[in-house]
Amino acid sequence: MPNITLPDGKKINFEKSISGFEVAEKISKSLSKQALLISVDGELKDLNHNISKDSSIKIFTSKDKEGLETIRHDTAHILAMAVQELFPGTQVTIGPVIEDGFYYDFARKEPFTSEDLEKIEIKMKEIVDRDEKTYREVWKRNDAIEHFKKKGEIYKAEIIESIPEGEEVSLYFHGDWHDLCRGPHLASTGKIGKFFKLTKVSGAYWRGDSNNEMLQRVYGTSWSTQKDLDDYLNRIEEAEKRDHRKIGKEMDLFHFREESPGSVFWHQKGWNLFQKLISYMRMKQENAGYQEINTPEILDRSLWEKSGHWEKFGANMYTSTTPDEKVFAIKPMNCPGCVQVFNQGLKSYRDLPLKMSEFGKVHRYEPSGALHGLLRVRAFTQDDAHIFCTEEQITEECLSVTNLILEIYKDLGFEDVILKYSDRPDLRVGDDKVWDKSEAALLEAIKATKLEYSVNKGEGAFYGPKIEFVLRDAIGRDWQCGTLQVDLNLPGRLGASFIDSDGNKKVPVMLHRALFGSLERFIGILIENYSGKLPFWLCPVQTIVIPISSDFDDYAKEVNSELKKVGLSSEVDLKNHNLNYKIREHSLTKVPMLLICGKKEVDSNTVTIRRLDSKKQETMSLNEFLKKYSALNKAPSI
Repeated sequence: MPNITLPDGKKINFEKSISGFEVAEKISKSLSKQALLISVDGELKDLNHNISKDSSIKIFTSKDKEGLETIRHDTAHILAMAVQELFPGTQVTIGPVIEDGFYYDFARKEPFTSEDLEKIEIKMKEIVDRDEKTYREVWKRNDAIEHFKKKGEIYKAEIIESIPEGEEVSLYFHGDWHDLCRGPHLASTGKIGKFFKLTKVSGAYWRGDSNNEMLQRVYGTSWSTQKDLDDYLNRIEEAEKRDHRKIGKEMDLFHFREESPGSVFWHQKGWNLFQKLISYMRMKQENAGYQEINTPEILDRSLWEKSGHWEKFGANMYTSTTPDEKVFAIKPMNCPGCVQVFNQGLKSYRDLPLKMSEFGKVHRYEPSGALHGLLRVRAFTQDDAHIFCTEEQITEECLSVTNLILEIYKDLGFEDVILKYSDRPDLRVGDDKVWDKSEAALLEAIKATKLEYSVNKGEGAFYGPKIEFVLRDAIGRDWQCGTLQVDLNLPGRLGASFIDSDGNKKVPVMLHRALFGSLERFIGILIENYSGKLPFWLCPVQTIVIPISSDFDDYAKEVNSELKKVGLSSEVDLKNHNLNYKIREHSLTKVPMLLICGKKEVDSNTVTIRRLDSKKQETMSLNEFLKKYSALNKAPSI
């Protein structure tokens, strides 16, 4: 007689073992129609899972994250099923759920074409219409290996061979077609719906190793309603229009070269934007009591061994051996260098909290296939800071950092911010008692903000737990940017200490803090959020003065000079092109205001303003313009 406890605490008794279907039906007929899967004591299961003992049960529908992910998982299976029906001899490998969709990797000699994707989609919808029953079987490991080898599925057999000997393996059947899978899955292929779309094909190495065979990865997206699918496809279309690589080229901000993959070649306008962000951050940090420092980019291997980076992060570090056989590494992080600055001179508890900021250039190896414009690079600038404090100051300092981050994001137009808390990972340094203390302190600080947060189990840094600050942009995409980490490990490993009020030597707590994370990446996010039409105070070129003809060049130069005197980023266009051509050219580069100068403007000491995306013109005295826009040339909070 299983006693079933529901999420609201209500209990239902059954006289015999039951399935998830029966639990859903007992609760309500409508729920039984919408139910997709269940959790039994926190573990996700198929609806036909047999429940024979007292359990806590939750039913999931397509409105739940778990339900939607299962729809996507099933759609990946249906993709593989359709491919093998259409293209016999194609081998399937892996097909996981990813953000907003799924992919499946296939071994096939002929490349998939866009026409093939259309055919596959049609076949997938046929399979949905067939409403093939889905069920699970548990096989012996060696039987499964032999079965897939006989089918010619060498990749699938290799995956099963990596499972420890003696373990059983789980197979899911959709009709006769089957795949190795832990599940859970929906009851039949008809439950998936037809709200899916195959989006692209790319290459992918088997097991992600460039020494292995190249496979074909088919990406897709799947949703619970047609509206959700349409909204997503519209977002993707809008995202393509906002691609920072395309807009960055139009605005003449930066470029990349094969000679230095993952490193940015900043042009004058892009570097102007970069420096504007740094100047803004520097002002905010000075007001918040930070001291700015700078540390070397290359440090001896021994320091990275002491810090733990060599063991935990060594595969991502660039190293060099000198003629005297010493090994150095280009820093992937700024923290060990900052501790060396803290260690200079005796520190007292009265000196704490001590806040040190650094715009440090770091280098991390990323696989070539992972590089993506400014959003994923190998060389980038971190707006790092490290706060040395006592254990009693942790909560207050974490709150201070959180408030500073939220204020900065608001200045830049991001008010929809999500907090994510990550606790200890499997691969870590330090004693568990120290981790207990770090996690408790950071959680207390998060709760004190009264903001909503989610928990990412096991996703903390190897030296401490962290908060991630996730921004939602203008088209609903989430970007993880700022981080705050409590570290009770690294200061001790690198010999940091202070004298407490009793005259005893103690190890300080170290808070790692980044506001943008990477300036390069944040600039990419800004460009895409605003479609290149940045806030006036951030624009790399705020005004361009255009004389109607060469007769008015002198006045245009004079206007441009006055604009620069009040701190505006301005240029004058004296090229021998007509006015309409110049307007089109500078509109493409997203200059917010063009100042037109002709006889009327010379005679009245005025400028005629043409704003980006507007055909209306406004004439204003030069003095009034200088006063108004010099006042607007700063962040809202400054």
